[in-house]
Amino acid sequence: MIRFALRGRQPRWLLPVLAVLPIVLTYLLTAGPIRAAGANPAAAYERYVLQPLSSVDSVFEVLLTSTPLLFTGLAVAVAFRCGYWNIGADGQLLAGAVEATFFGLNVRGLPAGVAIPLVILAGAVAGVVWALVPALLRTRLGIDEVVTTLLLNPVALLLVQCLLNGPWRNPENQFPESAPIDPAYTFPRLLADHRLHLGFAIALVLAIVVGVIISRTPLGLRMRAVGRSPEAARFAGIRVERTMLGAALGSGAIAGIGGVSQVAGLQGQLTGGISDGFGYTGVVVATLATLSVTGVVFVSVLLADIIVGAESAVRVLQLPPQMGDVVTATLMLCVVAVLVLRRYKLVVRFPAALHRSRSRPGLGEDAA
Repeated sequence: MIRFALRGRQPRWLLPVLAVLPIVLTYLLTAGPIRAAGANPAAAYERYVLQPLSSVDSVFEVLLTSTPLLFTGLAVAVAFRCGYWNIGADGQLLAGAVEATFFGLNVRGLPAGVAIPLVILAGAVAGVVWALVPALLRTRLGIDEVVTTLLLNPVALLLVQCLLNGPWRNPENQFPESAPIDPAYTFPRLLADHRLHLGFAIALVLAIVVGVIISRTPLGLRMRAVGRSPEAARFAGIRVERTMLGAALGSGAIAGIGGVSQVAGLQGQLTGGISDGFGYTGVVVATLATLSVTGVVFVSVLLADIIVGAESAVRVLQLPPQMGDVVTATLMLCVVAVLVLRRYKLVVRFPAALHRSRSRPGLGEDAA
């Protein structure tokens, strides 16, 4: 009989093995589909992983692609750490993007030193407002936040589409996109010759702040306690509902700033494709990172690397664009499966009769 048993302690060799095992498993599981699509698996993974890191320009493109994943991954990690299952980061990001566009279209004439902090604050407030109702329903009435946060995502998307097909339709070309925002709200680029912008630096600063709060402050201790056992935290005198509400609203604020980053840093206007499912990918990022802030940064860059590499694989190897999503999803499943082995080990037990026969080697011959 084979069963899982809780580990008493972790051997030293376990963590290095668990770090490599998901990569090996992902390669083995996706080699068949890649081969069936007409490409060499080794050449495909060279395009997916190594080619985006082969030049300075492509490295900066990877960092640019990782920026919205950093925001949503951090947002989800903050909420999940406190036991609040926020699946609405996509809607909160869209709310921040809408607010950034509103300021960029209607509040003009401000200097950049005032406009940029103002639009960041406005986006954070929009994310908080969008996260507030599900958070109150969870903390006051006990209504499942997975459903309420998830259902608000299409509402936010419909709001964006309504604005782009109505009052914010581009007056020049009549496309369903907003007019460009005031240049004062545009995030400056970190390097003159590359598209990487201030939003990436803001995401890294937020990662450092969130990491310090979670690991070094009493608030972080309360969040971890509530996330692990709300009843035990309540018994210890922690105000569980207030802590969870704060984590939910903080999560919404981070996602809202991510929406500002997309409008003010990358596109310069609101479009229907402002979020390519970044909120849902943020759940993947936080899960793969095991809610670690350092892990969120690493996983965001890794997934961005695969996304950028997938574009190259489509052009050079003629692989279908969806193959990059297959690789990412397989990697996530392998990581989640392997994480079980950090806490549990496989125990093999033989039936009692077989065990007794093995313990007495001569029994089988005598019986015969």
